[in-house]
Amino acid sequence: MRSTMAGVEGRTVGSAAAAVGTSVRALHHYDAIGLVRPSGRTTGGYRVYSDADLDRLRAVLVYRELDVPLEEVGVLLDADDEARRQVLEDQLVLVGARIDRLQQVRAALEREREAHVSGVRLSQEEKRELFGDSWTENEQEYAREAQERWGDTDAWRQSRERSARYTADDWARMRAEADEIDARFVALLGAGEPADGPAAREAAEAHRQLISRWHYDCTPEMHAALGRTYVEDERFTATYEAKAPGLAQYVSTAVQANAAARA
Repeated sequence: MRSTMAGVEGRTVGSAAAAVGTSVRALHHYDAIGLVRPSGRTTGGYRVYSDADLDRLRAVLVYRELDVPLEEVGVLLDADDEARRQVLEDQLVLVGARIDRLQQVRAALEREREAHVSGVRLSQEEKRELFGDSWTENEQEYAREAQERWGDTDAWRQSRERSARYTADDWARMRAEADEIDARFVALLGAGEPADGPAAREAAEAHRQLISRWHYDCTPEMHAALGRTYVEDERFTATYEAKAPGLAQYVSTAVQANAAARA
């Protein structure tokens, strides 16, 4: 609503609030603290805002959107152009950082939503079919220990995020690839190929790439540490020894030799 104030055309408080996209209550507050005072009043005593007042109001809202405290907004509005430009440039940097962070949060939320919508979590029966009885029997123990050892690492978070998206077919493909690599190790061991030789190191590298592709970005150093557990943790040792006697030590040596060659 346009109104007339001592010969100057302007907007009443309700019309001004609607024009800049804020509330009447906010305009009353800005008037009370001297931040934006209307240029005049109607003959009935109502506030009337000029176009210049509206421009100042819009500037206030921009600074508030940038989280500038109200007590600083008035100083900025009354400062010279160079000071205002510097503040805006500083705030642009901060806004950019906030946008990047929010995009990361959005991506994480979308992954979580997809995991729930697609229903990718496997049942115990599906896990037993894919990985065998020993896996399902020890799964909770493995998960608890992994959480305690690596729960605060990027590799753990990356692995959890990836696995949350996998379907039963994905798990089956991963299991098939792992079985193929294990079969390569068994064949190399049976043929008498040295564990630190080129053929065994190639198999070890294929194993590292499988981990990086399906679980987390596995560096050679991380892979070497994992390889040591094959002979230090009796559960891993038993899994490999069930495939071929001496296989746990063979794979462990091959993995560490490959890591040393790539260091």
